[in-house]
Amino acid sequence: MTKIFEQLLKQRGLDEDFLHPNYDELFDPFAMQDMQKVVDRIELAREKNEKVLIFGDYDADGVTASSVMRAALLDFGVLKIEVVLPDRFKDGFGLKMSAVPRILESDASLVVTVDNGSMANEVCNELKKHGIDVIVTDHHEIPVVPDKAVATINPNRVDEKCDKGLAGVGVAFQVARALNMRKNGGKCDGQEKWLLDLVTIGTICDLMPLIGVNRTLTYWGMTVLKKTRRAGIRELAKLAKGNLEHANSQTIGFQLGPRINAAGRLESANLAYDLLNAETRAQAFALADELDELNKKRKKMQEAIVAEARESISDDDFVNVVCGDWHEGVVGIAAGHLVEEFKRPAIVLARLEDGTLKGSGRSFGEFSLGEALRVCDDLLLTGGGHAAACGLSLEASNFDAFKKRINEYYASLGLKNQEKFLRAKSDIILKDLKDVNCELYDEVQLLEPFGEGNTEPIFELRAKIRSRKILKEKHLSLSIVDKDAKELRLMAFYAPKEWLEVSAGVYATVQFTLSLNEWGGRKNVEGQIISINLDK
Repeated sequence: MTKIFEQLLKQRGLDEDFLHPNYDELFDPFAMQDMQKVVDRIELAREKNEKVLIFGDYDADGVTASSVMRAALLDFGVLKIEVVLPDRFKDGFGLKMSAVPRILESDASLVVTVDNGSMANEVCNELKKHGIDVIVTDHHEIPVVPDKAVATINPNRVDEKCDKGLAGVGVAFQVARALNMRKNGGKCDGQEKWLLDLVTIGTICDLMPLIGVNRTLTYWGMTVLKKTRRAGIRELAKLAKGNLEHANSQTIGFQLGPRINAAGRLESANLAYDLLNAETRAQAFALADELDELNKKRKKMQEAIVAEARESISDDDFVNVVCGDWHEGVVGIAAGHLVEEFKRPAIVLARLEDGTLKGSGRSFGEFSLGEALRVCDDLLLTGGGHAAACGLSLEASNFDAFKKRINEYYASLGLKNQEKFLRAKSDIILKDLKDVNCELYDEVQLLEPFGEGNTEPIFELRAKIRSRKILKEKHLSLSIVDKDAKELRLMAFYAPKEWLEVSAGVYATVQFTLSLNEWGGRKNVEGQIISINLDK
């Protein structure tokens, strides 16, 4: 083991158990509250040949969780299953009263929620009146356990001892494990592991911390993903120019995830669900192609929103608040890009046909959007969120007042130097490039998959920029050399304008992550630029 990697492990407090987690040491799913009730009720549904309706969500976590739950029920012997995914624009998030008529029409006698349901006590009560039971499986905050549900599986229950970082799909997987154990005399037969590709996609896309139980699930899930049986994932990876044989967190974060999410953002999450459950290659290809085109459309919309938003942003504002004739499914991503570009919180609102504004906000540091919305409550139709993100709607006539008040609120806090919260922190400060080689790269890959709570290691070095190239007017290629003239090539795709203006011959402190360039049978370590700070 290289000294650099040893230092990295020590700094992060990691050991062999983290590098190679043992799947067999996962906690007993029956230790989760209400799991026995869940399995008993599903077993009854199987025995009585009842119809079960799975009620999911429209994002990658919800779609993968729905797919996991369906597979688990089928494997357990439940034959009548219907999956319902709400429409982001018509239905909104979660199991609401508006879904009751559709559920009643389905003739289902049992509803199982995935990735939602913790706030659905009223719906559970209404369905109970019609003889329909509800099992809630969710991972969102749960103020009060729905007392009209047959059972509630949620790691955020006050007295729950399970890992609280599970995604919705992770919770669904615990139900799958419990059903598998009941079916096989108290021990899993191992076939449930084939669901881990879906668990990994949903967990990473939902930005769950990749430590504890999630570390084990995603570590083994990457192994399953590389040899996935799902035609839809294979075809989607091909169209995204991904290589499943060498899949990593970037494969999910930049290739599979955005395309799966594009369905719910622009049209219907059913497209993504159908892809994940496609039975033929032809069906899988057609759906993958449709998702790929939707993702291209999403990118163009996003770029257009950001470009138009720039025109209405004032240097005097603390919070960038903008509105326009934009697609409401894309404004949240656009807000994130505005935060990156302007280093300020951003709220992006789309004009709806009824004349109202609806959108999302993103923040960082010590400015909480959730608290800011409470200060503006009288100006909003709806609004809620947490420190880093929010969703809201308001009358168009209140836009100027809302923008003014939220900026006044920011000013009243007297916050200083908030940009520091956006700066990447270096894991290792290098003295030279002597030990930056293929061995170090391979060791770093032992930490995959990267994500929340287990970020990709960032290296820092003060070096001389030997040469620079601008590719296609937007990508940057640099060659840096250390004090001993050892060279390293660095890349930045879609580089910020100020990076493109960097000159050769100057000294700079550069942050970068490691990448591998394989060409002609040779392997060379390179880097992806995180930041460039020129010597003053």
